[in-house]
Order: sequence, then structure tokens, then C-alpha cells
Amino acid sequence: MLLSLIIGVLVGLVIVAFILLTGRLAARMYPAGGAAWRRVLIPTAGALVTGWLLFKYFPNARGSGIPQTKFAFFINDGYIALRTVLGKFFCCSASLASGIALGREGPSVQIGGGIASVLGRRFGLSPENVKNLVPVGCAAALAAAFNTPIAAVLFSLEEILGDLHAPVLGSVVISSATSWMMLHLILGDEPLFHVPAYQLVHPLELGIYAVLGVVGGLGSVCFVKLLLKIRTWFRRFPKSTVWLQPAAGGLLVGMMGWFIPEVLGVGYDYVDRVLGGDFPLRIVVLLAVLKIVATAMCYSSGNAGGIFGPSLFIGAMLGGSLGGVAHNLLPTVTATPGAYALVGMGTAFAGIVRTPFTSVIMIFELTRDYSIIVPLMVSNLISYFVSYRLQREPIYEALALQDGVYLPTGESRAELAGIRVSEVMKSEAQLLPADMVAAAAKRRLEEMGRNAWPAGTSGRLFGIVTARQLEGRKDAATARLRDIIDSGAVFPYVHPDHPLSLALERMGAAGVDAVPVVSRANIRRVLAVVTLTDVLAAYGVVHRTTVKA
Repeated sequence: MLLSLIIGVLVGLVIVAFILLTGRLAARMYPAGGAAWRRVLIPTAGALVTGWLLFKYFPNARGSGIPQTKFAFFINDGYIALRTVLGKFFCCSASLASGIALGREGPSVQIGGGIASVLGRRFGLSPENVKNLVPVGCAAALAAAFNTPIAAVLFSLEEILGDLHAPVLGSVVISSATSWMMLHLILGDEPLFHVPAYQLVHPLELGIYAVLGVVGGLGSVCFVKLLLKIRTWFRRFPKSTVWLQPAAGGLLVGMMGWFIPEVLGVGYDYVDRVLGGDFPLRIVVLLAVLKIVATAMCYSSGNAGGIFGPSLFIGAMLGGSLGGVAHNLLPTVTATPGAYALVGMGTAFAGIVRTPFTSVIMIFELTRDYSIIVPLMVSNLISYFVSYRLQREPIYEALALQDGVYLPTGESRAELAGIRVSEVMKSEAQLLPADMVAAAAKRRLEEMGRNAWPAGTSGRLFGIVTARQLEGRKDAATARLRDIIDSGAVFPYVHPDHPLSLALERMGAAGVDAVPVVSRANIRRVLAVVTLTDVLAAYGVVHRTTVKA
């Protein structure tokens, strides 16, 4: 508990410094009445400089920070280097101040989780306890960055841990509240957005909010798919160009900013105007489209910054657009467009990030108005459903898959309970060599009493060879396993944190009695092998059978 307080204070101070530094740098780079050429040159130059720094010194500080924090939590026992924290702080400050169309909340989460990780190691805590401190730091960071302490707790549990009943709940609440208090002590009780009071004018409005849910869901899917597609395209370029790639995002957003300055940066000032109803409809529609393209390009090209804030901007523009049309057509039964912009913020967040519970509470904390909750729940639920149907993987899981990292999904996290594979797996088990001939492999399987075994070379898994594949081959004396196994085929495997029941299910589905245990960071890297005998012994089946005999 004491360490949670220390983390809350320290993270709160660092995130406040992050906010102030970013804001003051931006004021110097874009002074009032500045020339239009600045809007092209500064984002490009900022992306170029930070791109080189990220490539040369801080490779783990690229992107939003939330996927990297989840990598640290699920794969590296919560280890986040101090170097990464410093790189994230300074590179994000520079890139966001230069006008890159990304946000500060995702980077803040990685900074907060990194500070907690560093403190845990300095205090000599065990790897398990260091790991448990990561969500504590994440909640503290988001509470200070977004001024929403309750939503920060929910996001840390819902997205980072995937468990709203996690044992670290108390520590997460303490750090979030402490960090939020530090924010208020230094910057005062100033809300992120100034939102006028809204209310449901007529029950028919719920139908319009339902339409907004569909629009928000479709917009979310377009954003996620575009971002993933552009990122795939950039990943095809040689690694030697990685330092230069962020400049492409800076140049694109700068060219857009030449004509429409509101597309630069995260755009919270313009969101504030839209929430107040002060906007021309055509500009809002255009900004929704441009922001989707600009953010997708800036993120995919490798700039340091998050998608948390831009998703709120996109949602506000989509909601304001629909609200403007609805209010023009039905002025007596609809609220002003600002109300729809407000609901649209949560709608897009629910569709893009897939944390519907957090998005409802977050918008409620921003407005402190209960009357918006019901329209928000209706719209969020529909957006979440549409987004899920058209884009199965949430954006952070999809980004991890592009990097070859297999994070637990929302559906699988509930399964990570009971006896784990890591408790019974055999790390000393050897793979069958890929150059082994079929006849020798068949004899080896018979000696082990197995009908299948993983095959590979130098720790790299090719796949699983089964007795069925080796049976009756005329070329058994010459055919090698590397030629028999289809290296591109799907094969059964488990991760160390999977439950044994899942290993049993996958053995049964594939008809094998052994499966490899692989790393979440690379499914071709074998950590161990778990067999049917191991699983049954863990549940006491072998022991009971022996006694009966």
C-alpha cells in the first residue's frame, strides 16, 4: 500500500510535467498568427528527429505504449526499462508538440507502468510483485493524463489485466486517487472538456443514438482496418528505413494542416468547441475523415504517440456530424449537436479500443452529468457489436499479432485460471531434428510411446510430426521431417500461462498426445513440451489408475 502511494505521487508528478512540457513546446512551435509553412515543416521535422531517436536509442518507445505495456505484463514479468520510460517521455513530448495527430494518454500509460516497474525492482520485489505493480502505475498515469480516476482504474483492469476482480484492485485504486490528487494540487480542478448540461429531449432520440452507434462502429472499423493495412505496408520496407518512416506521417499531417489546421495534434481544443455546438457541419464531417487517415498514417509509420485521444476526436466529429443532420431535420425532438458529439466520443472509443464499460464511465466523469448515461450505453453497445462483427481482434491485440506476439484475448483471459501448463511442462524435452529421416523418427516415437512429437531445429519449431504421417511411407529411409511437415500449416500449441484443460482440448482436437509449449512473443520458439501423461498426472488420474492396478 505504501508503494502504491509512492507510485501515485511520482507518476502524477511525471505526467503533469509531461502535459506541461508538451503544451509549452507546442505553444512555441505554433505561436499565434504563425505562418502556414510551419504547419508543414514542423510536423515533418519533428517526426524525422524523433524517428531517428527511437530507431537509435529507444526502440521500445515507439507507438502508443499500451501494447508494449501489455507485452511487459504478459511476457516479461512486468519488466520495463528506465531507458524506455525516458525515451517515451521525451520523444512523445517532442512529436506531440510538433503536431503529430496522436495522443498522450497511451504513452502516459507506458510511462506510468514503467515507473512502477522500475520502483518495484529498486525495492527488490520478486518478479511476480513487480508484474503486479505495472497496472498500478498504468492507472495512476491515466488518472492524471485524462482527469478521470474511476475510468483509469477500470481501464487498467479491463484492458491491461483483463480482470475486473484482480487482487491488485486496492493498489490500483490508491495509486489512481493519489495521482489524481497530485494533478489537482498542481493544475487545479480544470476539466479536460467544458461540457454544457445535456438531457434527453424526447424518447425518439434513443433511435438516433442507436444510429450513432452504427455510424461509430463503422467508423471504428474503418480506422482500425486502415491503420493495420498501412502498418503492414510500412513493415515491408527494409529495416534500414525505419528511422525515416515516421517522417511520412509527419509530412502527410502537415500537408493536411496547411489547409485545415484543426487536424494537427490531438485536437482537444476543437473537440471542446464541437461539444459546445460551435462548428460548421461540413468542417466536422471533413475532420472526421481526415483524422482517421492522419492518425492511421502517423501511428503506422512509427511515430511515438497513442490512439486514445484521436479516437475521442474521431468520435466527437462523427457524433457532431450526425447530430447536426438530425437537429436540422428534427429540431423539436433532438438535443443540440454537441450532445451527439459527446456520446460519439464514447461510441468511437468503445468501437476502437473495445472497453465499453470504461468508455461509459469515462464520459460520465468528463461530464459529471448522469442524464447522458442511457444514450451513451445504447450507442456504445451497438458500436461495440458492429465493430466486433466486422473486426474480430481489438486494435491492441491486432497490433500485437502483427508483431508476432500472441496476447491473451478478452475471451481467453477468463480461462487463465486453475492449474497452468507452466506447472507441469517439461523444459528438458528435446525436439525431433528436422533433418531426421522418417524411419528414425518413427522408431523414436515408438520408444517414447507417443503418437506425435514436435520437430524443429535450433529451438525453432517446424510443427508436429505424427505417427500417421510416418506410417507406411515408401521413402521412409530417405524422406526427412522438414520435407514431411508443412511448415505453414496450423499446429496445436499452448502457452505457459494457459490452463491444462486447454492443452487437453487441443490434444483431443488434433488427435495427438503431446503439444509444444511456445512463447507468446514467438510461437516458433519452443519453451517445453506437455504430454497427455503430464496432464493426467496433474489431475491425479495416473495415480488413481496405478492404485487400482
